[in-house]
Amino acid sequence: MASIAQNLNKLKEQLPSGVTLVAVSKTKPAEMIMEAYETGHRIFGENKVQELADKYEQLPKDIRWHMIGHLQRNKVKYIAPFVSLIHGVDSFRLLKTINKEAAKNNRIIPCLFQIHIADEETKFGLDENELFEILESADYKNLSNIQIKGLMGMATFTDDREKVRSEFRFLKTLFDKTKNNYFRSDDAFSILSMGMSGDYQIAVEEGSNMVRIGSAVFGERQYH
Repeated sequence: MASIAQNLNKLKEQLPSGVTLVAVSKTKPAEMIMEAYETGHRIFGENKVQELADKYEQLPKDIRWHMIGHLQRNKVKYIAPFVSLIHGVDSFRLLKTINKEAAKNNRIIPCLFQIHIADEETKFGLDENELFEILESADYKNLSNIQIKGLMGMATFTDDREKVRSEFRFLKTLFDKTKNNYFRSDDAFSILSMGMSGDYQIAVEEGSNMVRIGSAVFGERQYH
Protein backbone atom coordinates (compact mmCIF):
# COMPACT_ATOMS: atom_id res chain seq x y z
CA MET A 1 0.00 0.00 0.00
CA ALA A 2 1.36 3.40 -0.96
CA SER A 3 1.34 5.87 1.89
CA ILE A 4 -0.67 9.07 1.84
CA ALA A 5 2.57 11.02 1.38
CA GLN A 6 3.56 8.86 -1.61
CA ASN A 7 0.11 9.26 -3.16
CA LEU A 8 0.19 13.02 -2.73
CA ASN A 9 3.68 13.44 -4.11
CA LYS A 10 2.89 11.24 -7.09
CA LEU A 11 -0.27 13.23 -7.88
CA LYS A 12 1.57 16.52 -7.61
CA GLU A 13 4.24 15.28 -9.99
CA GLN A 14 1.54 14.30 -12.50
CA LEU A 15 -0.46 17.51 -12.31
CA PRO A 16 0.66 20.38 -14.52
CA SER A 17 1.97 23.43 -12.72
CA GLY A 18 -0.83 25.86 -12.01
CA VAL A 19 -3.29 23.12 -11.07
CA THR A 20 -4.25 23.22 -7.39
CA LEU A 21 -4.90 19.94 -5.61
CA VAL A 22 -7.64 19.94 -3.00
CA ALA A 23 -7.15 16.81 -0.87
CA VAL A 24 -10.68 15.64 -0.09
CA SER A 25 -10.47 14.53 3.52
CA LYS A 26 -14.16 13.83 4.19
CA THR A 27 -14.69 10.85 6.54
CA LYS A 28 -10.94 10.71 7.15
CA PRO A 29 -9.57 11.00 10.70
CA ALA A 30 -7.28 13.79 11.85
CA GLU A 31 -4.24 11.45 11.85
CA MET A 32 -4.57 10.83 8.13
CA ILE A 33 -4.96 14.52 7.41
CA MET A 34 -1.83 15.18 9.48
CA GLU A 35 0.06 12.62 7.39
CA ALA A 36 -0.79 14.70 4.31
CA TYR A 37 -0.08 17.92 6.20
CA GLU A 38 3.43 16.69 7.07
CA THR A 39 4.28 16.58 3.35
CA GLY A 40 3.62 20.32 3.21
CA HIS A 41 0.10 20.03 1.82
CA ARG A 42 -2.30 22.67 3.17
CA ILE A 43 -5.51 22.57 1.11
CA PHE A 44 -8.19 20.15 2.25
CA GLY A 45 -11.81 19.73 1.20
CA GLU A 46 -14.78 18.63 3.29
CA ASN A 47 -18.38 18.15 2.26
CA LYS A 48 -20.15 18.29 5.63
CA VAL A 49 -20.26 21.43 7.74
CA GLN A 50 -20.11 19.69 11.13
CA GLU A 51 -17.10 17.59 10.15
CA LEU A 52 -15.39 20.65 8.68
CA ALA A 53 -15.93 22.70 11.84
CA ASP A 54 -14.70 19.84 14.06
CA LYS A 55 -11.54 19.33 12.02
CA TYR A 56 -10.86 23.07 11.96
CA GLU A 57 -10.83 23.00 15.77
CA GLN A 58 -8.55 19.96 15.98
CA LEU A 59 -5.99 20.64 13.27
CA PRO A 60 -3.29 23.24 12.52
CA LYS A 61 -4.64 26.69 11.79
CA ASP A 62 -2.65 27.23 8.60
CA ILE A 63 -4.77 24.63 6.79
CA ARG A 64 -6.92 26.19 4.08
CA TRP A 65 -10.29 24.49 4.33
CA HIS A 66 -12.50 24.24 1.27
CA MET A 67 -16.22 23.49 1.60
CA ILE A 68 -16.87 21.31 -1.42
CA GLY A 69 -20.25 19.76 -0.60
CA HIS A 70 -23.80 21.06 -0.84
CA LEU A 71 -24.12 23.89 1.67
CA GLN A 72 -27.38 24.67 3.44
CA ARG A 73 -28.03 28.30 4.28
CA ASN A 74 -28.66 27.63 7.98
CA LYS A 75 -25.19 26.11 8.34
CA VAL A 76 -23.09 28.85 6.76
CA LYS A 77 -22.54 30.53 10.14
CA TYR A 78 -20.53 27.56 11.44
CA ILE A 79 -17.83 27.85 8.78
CA ALA A 80 -17.95 31.58 8.01
CA PRO A 81 -15.21 32.48 10.51
CA PHE A 82 -12.54 30.38 8.80
CA VAL A 83 -13.48 28.74 5.48
CA SER A 84 -11.00 29.52 2.66
CA LEU A 85 -13.20 28.75 -0.32
CA ILE A 86 -16.81 27.66 -0.79
CA HIS A 87 -17.13 25.61 -3.99
CA GLY A 88 -20.83 24.96 -4.10
CA VAL A 89 -22.71 28.25 -4.40
CA ASP A 90 -25.79 26.99 -6.23
CA SER A 91 -28.31 29.76 -5.51
CA PHE A 92 -28.45 33.49 -5.03
CA ARG A 93 -30.11 32.98 -1.64
CA LEU A 94 -27.10 30.98 -0.48
CA LEU A 95 -24.72 33.67 -1.77
CA LYS A 96 -26.61 36.35 0.18
CA THR A 97 -26.41 34.26 3.35
CA ILE A 98 -22.66 33.78 2.90
CA ASN A 99 -22.29 37.54 2.43
CA LYS A 100 -24.25 38.23 5.62
CA GLU A 101 -22.26 35.74 7.72
CA ALA A 102 -18.98 36.97 6.24
CA ALA A 103 -19.87 40.53 7.26
CA LYS A 104 -20.52 39.38 10.84
CA ASN A 105 -17.00 37.95 10.87
CA ASN A 106 -15.41 40.97 9.17
CA ARG A 107 -14.35 38.74 6.31
CA ILE A 108 -14.65 38.55 2.57
CA ILE A 109 -15.35 34.90 1.75
CA PRO A 110 -14.11 33.54 -1.59
CA CYS A 111 -16.74 31.53 -3.48
CA LEU A 112 -17.23 29.54 -6.66
CA PHE A 113 -20.55 29.28 -8.46
CA GLN A 114 -21.54 25.65 -8.90
CA ILE A 115 -22.76 24.95 -12.43
CA HIS A 116 -24.98 21.97 -13.20
CA ILE A 117 -23.23 20.16 -16.06
CA ALA A 118 -24.18 16.52 -15.40
CA ASP A 119 -27.14 14.50 -16.60
CA GLU A 120 -27.98 13.44 -13.08
CA GLU A 121 -30.82 15.28 -11.38
CA THR A 122 -29.23 14.64 -8.00
CA LYS A 123 -26.39 17.08 -8.60
CA PHE A 124 -26.85 20.70 -7.62
CA GLY A 125 -25.96 23.79 -9.57
CA LEU A 126 -26.99 26.76 -11.66
CA ASP A 127 -27.51 26.80 -15.40
CA GLU A 128 -26.00 29.45 -17.65
CA ASN A 129 -29.07 31.71 -17.57
CA GLU A 130 -29.34 31.58 -13.79
CA LEU A 131 -25.66 32.42 -13.45
CA PHE A 132 -25.87 35.46 -15.71
CA GLU A 133 -29.09 36.57 -14.05
CA ILE A 134 -27.33 36.67 -10.69
CA LEU A 135 -24.29 38.50 -12.05
CA GLU A 136 -26.49 41.13 -13.71
CA SER A 137 -28.74 41.76 -10.72
CA ALA A 138 -28.47 44.96 -8.71
CA ASP A 139 -28.62 42.90 -5.51
CA TYR A 140 -25.49 41.01 -6.49
CA LYS A 141 -23.53 44.22 -6.97
CA ASN A 142 -24.32 45.17 -3.37
CA LEU A 143 -22.68 42.09 -1.86
CA SER A 144 -19.41 43.39 -0.51
CA ASN A 145 -18.34 40.45 1.69
CA ILE A 146 -18.03 37.76 -0.95
CA GLN A 147 -15.51 37.39 -3.73
CA ILE A 148 -16.41 35.28 -6.75
CA LYS A 149 -13.26 33.41 -7.74
CA GLY A 150 -14.60 31.15 -10.47
CA LEU A 151 -16.81 28.20 -11.33
CA MET A 152 -17.13 24.61 -10.17
CA GLY A 153 -18.88 21.62 -11.69
CA MET A 154 -19.23 17.85 -11.40
CA ALA A 155 -19.47 15.64 -14.45
CA THR A 156 -21.91 12.77 -14.82
CA PHE A 157 -20.77 9.64 -12.98
CA THR A 158 -20.29 7.39 -15.99
CA ASP A 159 -17.69 5.28 -17.81
CA ASP A 160 -18.40 7.25 -20.98
CA ARG A 161 -15.24 9.35 -21.10
CA GLU A 162 -16.40 11.40 -24.07
CA LYS A 163 -19.54 12.43 -22.23
CA VAL A 164 -17.45 13.51 -19.24
CA ARG A 165 -15.09 15.37 -21.56
CA SER A 166 -17.92 17.25 -23.28
CA GLU A 167 -19.39 18.30 -19.92
CA PHE A 168 -16.03 19.64 -18.76
CA ARG A 169 -15.54 21.36 -22.11
CA PHE A 170 -18.91 23.05 -21.74
CA LEU A 171 -17.94 24.33 -18.29
CA LYS A 172 -14.62 25.69 -19.58
CA THR A 173 -16.46 27.54 -22.35
CA LEU A 174 -18.89 28.99 -19.81
CA PHE A 175 -15.98 29.97 -17.56
CA ASP A 176 -14.33 31.88 -20.43
CA LYS A 177 -17.59 33.56 -21.36
CA THR A 178 -18.25 34.59 -17.74
CA LYS A 179 -14.72 35.89 -17.37
CA ASN A 180 -15.00 37.95 -20.55
CA ASN A 181 -18.44 39.35 -19.86
CA TYR A 182 -18.32 39.99 -16.14
CA PHE A 183 -14.82 39.67 -14.70
CA ARG A 184 -12.53 40.84 -17.45
CA SER A 185 -10.56 43.21 -15.22
CA ASP A 186 -10.87 41.06 -12.08
CA ASP A 187 -7.81 38.84 -11.64
CA ALA A 188 -9.43 37.05 -8.72
CA PHE A 189 -11.86 35.32 -11.08
CA SER A 190 -9.42 32.62 -12.09
CA ILE A 191 -10.50 29.24 -10.68
CA LEU A 192 -12.11 26.46 -12.66
CA SER A 193 -12.71 23.66 -10.17
CA MET A 194 -13.53 20.43 -11.97
CA GLY A 195 -12.29 16.87 -11.75
CA MET A 196 -12.24 14.26 -8.99
CA SER A 197 -10.34 11.01 -8.44
CA GLY A 198 -12.03 9.24 -11.35
CA ASP A 199 -11.92 11.95 -13.98
CA TYR A 200 -9.36 14.59 -13.02
CA GLN A 201 -7.03 13.80 -15.95
CA ILE A 202 -9.80 14.63 -18.42
CA ALA A 203 -10.73 17.73 -16.42
CA VAL A 204 -7.16 19.01 -16.52
CA GLU A 205 -6.93 18.37 -20.27
CA GLU A 206 -10.11 20.44 -20.66
CA GLY A 207 -8.80 23.39 -18.66
CA SER A 208 -9.40 22.68 -14.98
CA ASN A 209 -6.95 24.40 -12.64
CA MET A 210 -8.32 22.96 -9.40
CA VAL A 211 -9.01 19.26 -8.80
CA ARG A 212 -10.76 17.68 -5.81
CA ILE A 213 -9.16 14.33 -5.08
CA GLY A 214 -9.97 12.02 -2.18
CA SER A 215 -9.52 8.31 -2.76
CA ALA A 216 -6.38 8.72 -4.90
CA VAL A 217 -4.79 10.49 -1.90
CA PHE A 218 -6.27 8.73 1.14
CA GLY A 219 -7.30 5.39 -0.32
CA GLU A 220 -10.86 4.18 -0.79
CA ARG A 221 -13.43 5.68 1.57
CA GLN A 222 -14.67 3.60 4.45
CA TYR A 223 -18.42 3.94 4.88
CA HIS A 224 -19.62 3.33 8.41
